[in-house]
Amino acid sequence: MSSELTLHDWQPDLLVGFEQCPLLLGIPDERLGGDPIEGPVATLVRPVDHLRSDRAVLFLHGWNDYFFQTHVADYWREQGYAFYALDLRRYGRSWVEGQLRGYASDLSEYFEEINLAVSELQAHHTRLVLMGHSTGGLIASLYAHEHPGLFDALVLNSPWLELQGGPLARALGPVIKSLGQQRPTAALRLSDVDFYKKTIHASEGGEWDYDLGLKSSAIAEIRVGWLRAILRGHDRVAEGLSIDCPILVLCSARSDFARKWSDELRSADVVLDVKQIAKRAVNLGRLVTVVRIEGAVHDVTLSPEPVRLRAFAEITRWLSAYGPDRAYAAAE
Repeated sequence: MSSELTLHDWQPDLLVGFEQCPLLLGIPDERLGGDPIEGPVATLVRPVDHLRSDRAVLFLHGWNDYFFQTHVADYWREQGYAFYALDLRRYGRSWVEGQLRGYASDLSEYFEEINLAVSELQAHHTRLVLMGHSTGGLIASLYAHEHPGLFDALVLNSPWLELQGGPLARALGPVIKSLGQQRPTAALRLSDVDFYKKTIHASEGGEWDYDLGLKSSAIAEIRVGWLRAILRGHDRVAEGLSIDCPILVLCSARSDFARKWSDELRSADVVLDVKQIAKRAVNLGRLVTVVRIEGAVHDVTLSPEPVRLRAFAEITRWLSAYGPDRAYAAAE
């Protein structure tokens, strides 16, 4: 895989012990007022003391998110993998003032920066694993489907494979698609409740002290055109993908969409419907393993320590059966 776009030098990252590399992408964005914005850019992140290994993993974050899960990088290093994370365009490190945060009119737009990241990985590693969380799991699935033979394994953490909310929400799909085509940048505010932040952020009793400027409230404005792109991605999953590498899907054992806070929400997915995740997962490819983790939150790796350690143990066990090493041994 090659690209004419420029991969800049690595420079210090906002996370201690990590470095970042800005990826310059194609046509500049335009502000709502019409003036062009420098960029857009995406940002590749890795540990400064990155592992010299033939195996590497590329991580894609979810909606309204950025890479801050350094313990995930530590886990992969312990397994013998070099770790890279990609802050997609208009998210986290890659957001430029004046851009519509997180906006894309088609999920395939993200393929440009994934191509650049993969090219960088391929220059140093021969066996690749793609990992995605939530919206990043949907993007990773579509990308892996479009690029057969590229990855040795796909690991999905609560991938967003179907619209949550039951038949009524799904019935609104055609309306969203029509409005998204006519007024793509129109803003939606879906809820005034953000229990997910309360389950994970240190300021509200959670464990993780991430940057609220880079990962703001889960109720941040979304754009109708972006939601249309998500629904079109869901349609492709519903039709069936043909991802050719082994796939692991991790998610919580239960969802809870209660409107009133209780501590029970700290042990459930309060963002997506895990039953729908499990149902749609079998449409991704021919070899899919679904593991539902009791007590897990939406980002399984941000669950309380005993729960996330079980999730990591499940990944390790799965890799021993279906990971790159196993695949190469079988080929030989």
